[in-house]
Amino acid sequence: MAQKVLLVRHSQVARAWQGRCYGRSDMGLSREGSAHVRALAPELSRWRPDLVVHSGLRRARILADAVAAHARVASSPDSAWRERDFGSWEGRTWAAIYRETGDAMDGMINDPARFRPGGGETTMELAARSLAAWRSLPAQRVLVVTHGGPIAAIAGSLNAASVGEWPMLVPAPGGAIEIARLCGTEPVATP
Repeated sequence: MAQKVLLVRHSQVARAWQGRCYGRSDMGLSREGSAHVRALAPELSRWRPDLVVHSGLRRARILADAVAAHARVASSPDSAWRERDFGSWEGRTWAAIYRETGDAMDGMINDPARFRPGGGETTMELAARSLAAWRSLPAQRVLVVTHGGPIAAIAGSLNAASVGEWPMLVPAPGGAIEIARLCGTEPVATP
């Protein structure tokens, strides 16, 4: 039996949060993000998911609930799909973080097993949590509305990409990748 998973990044966040580190912070969508949800939900529902899962954060839940309503399936939260925990960096502008820490944020790529941005979650902890969430999905067509970090960690891990390549795997807001796994074979992520 084949398991198909569509990983979808939430739409554009509220304007006040753009340019900020928002990881686990819970904010809504911008006007453009809300309009994107209205256009994207019917399109994503045509993928015919059996189930829609989301991170529980408002920016993911809004799109997930809209897709589920169009597809007439359940939408359920799972906090394992949340974005990286950035600790004390949450809510601060990336420019302010850089002014304070210099290139320390490069540790997310250069020292992925030990560097904790703002005292939060390491890159490898994010990857382990995201892969565990992916592995726990039922063997159905599951659409997951999540965040850039988990999507990149899963796609990068499954395709044996270096951690340095993961930032390029983050889809644009509303973007998606599909993962297909056949019983007894390794999964492959495709954009």
